[in-house]
Amino acid sequence: MGQPQNDLKLIHVAGTNGKGSTSAIIANILYSAGKKVGLFTSPHLVRFNERIQINNVPISDNDIIQFMRKAEQYIAKNESTFFETTAVMALDYFNKNKVDIAVIETGLGGRLDSTNVIKPQLTIMTPISMDHMDILGQDINQIAKEKSGIIKKNIPLISSKQSSIVKNILVKKAMDQHAPFTFLESISNIKVSERGTEFQYKEKNFYTSLIGIHQAQNSALAIEAITQMNENISMTTIQKGLKSVSWPGRIQRIGKRLFYDVAHNEDGFEILLKTLRSMYPQKLINGLFCLKGDKESDRIIHKLIGKFSQLYVSNDVNKFLLDRNDLSKRLNNNGVENQIVKSVSDGIKKLRFGTENGDVGLIFGSHYIANEVFMEDELSFDTGVI
Repeated sequence: MGQPQNDLKLIHVAGTNGKGSTSAIIANILYSAGKKVGLFTSPHLVRFNERIQINNVPISDNDIIQFMRKAEQYIAKNESTFFETTAVMALDYFNKNKVDIAVIETGLGGRLDSTNVIKPQLTIMTPISMDHMDILGQDINQIAKEKSGIIKKNIPLISSKQSSIVKNILVKKAMDQHAPFTFLESISNIKVSERGTEFQYKEKNFYTSLIGIHQAQNSALAIEAITQMNENISMTTIQKGLKSVSWPGRIQRIGKRLFYDVAHNEDGFEILLKTLRSMYPQKLINGLFCLKGDKESDRIIHKLIGKFSQLYVSNDVNKFLLDRNDLSKRLNNNGVENQIVKSVSDGIKKLRFGTENGDVGLIFGSHYIANEVFMEDELSFDTGVI
């Protein structure tokens, strides 16, 4: 396809949790600074087009069709995978539209990820934890080594705070590659509300519209990235980008005390539940839980013990996820009481009833239920406002 990545200025983002949010924040700050910005993320929530955006506008169906017509002979010849094809589509689209810079999120790993053909200006690493163990490895060492595969010679690395094991692996890889590295300084005075998250970083106060303790860390990572790029972007512009960023499905408020989050691993669950408890220390929390069948369910379910007043379980209408009866059985086997509901819609109705009585409702566990969540009561996909 003509090596479109070689003509682009790029930022590469990997990690386990927070990749998408961090990528979206960086892209929105650059957009607020007047740049033409490409953004490649995965997975999508409702439409495939969400994966490839320029200035917050998804790629059109027509552009997708044009690419596929141009590339189909090569796709067939190379037996290209879905993600390989999507990554090339994004790079080709950004090059064709002459973006000033593009933010590229890895799919799940690093070393062997399709996006690792790029040579970025910066490498960004969000927190690394246990996930995709069937592909990346059975322990944190193996997973960290796979993720560290995006670190390249002389390309600066900026990382979130990591466990000591992960940090040592990243530092060794960076030093081997002669890549300058920075780990985030402490983030303080984090205050989370339904409106967003306030925090302090390097003695400056910031606010992001994204909700969550972890969003303070993702935002600080974005601030550090923008600062090190030396694009002469002011703190006022950085704050504007933080305040206006939108990233659906991440502790997204879709009603009064009702939230949707796509967290699907144990660290994601822990952060999610900690955030909600900090926001509503005296409220009962009810949940609607759906989960993909290939997840390490026992590790994940353990994080749910004693966290919910009432937990409902279901599966998606397309049957991509674990059957609700199987999920309920696994929860019961791990000491998590639950109640089966026939659909996501039915579960949301039960959560809404609880919120009317003062409780908090949480829909969580998968991207695959996003369309059903947003279709309920005709919620806006962009903002989640009723």
